[in-house]
Amino acid sequence: MAFTVYLGIGLVAAFLLQGLLGFVQIKNFSQNYSDMRQQGRVLIGKNPKRLQSGSLLLLSIDIDGNIQEARIMKGVTIFAHFKPLPLLQQRNIAEVAADNTTMQQIDKLTRGCILNAYRNFVNFKTGQLAYDDLNTSVNIFSMPLFEKIKQFYNQIIQLINRQLNKVRRNEL
Repeated sequence: MAFTVYLGIGLVAAFLLQGLLGFVQIKNFSQNYSDMRQQGRVLIGKNPKRLQSGSLLLLSIDIDGNIQEARIMKGVTIFAHFKPLPLLQQRNIAEVAADNTTMQQIDKLTRGCILNAYRNFVNFKTGQLAYDDLNTSVNIFSMPLFEKIKQFYNQIIQLINRQLNKVRRNEL
């Protein structure tokens, strides 16, 4: 029984640490976004993955889609940070998305981010930007940390109920 308690405490501590480091990553995103927002419009391209490396692209653009600055964050862990992407700077997002030579020089994750950012740019220009493209809100209780805590809580409740049922059966 003591081992189970220590294991539970260790798991909760690991999830809390993951949540804390996740907030550090969100702070990194906010800082990079606000830095680029001071230059003008910021176009976001995303390529989220659940079990493999995901990526997020920030492009500082003018009204015509010319890229002033590009930064990308790629990685599986919460230790991923934004890095400059000089290959895209001083180019037009439409030209980059249509240029097969440039796209072949870029890895698959970054390519997906560029195409997503281009789709968002086209949707913005045509007035067809979907709510999901603009929605940056996050339901904190749907984050993986809280989902794991809920699962762990439910497992503990089930374990307690089983133990109580055993005790009740022995008393009858």
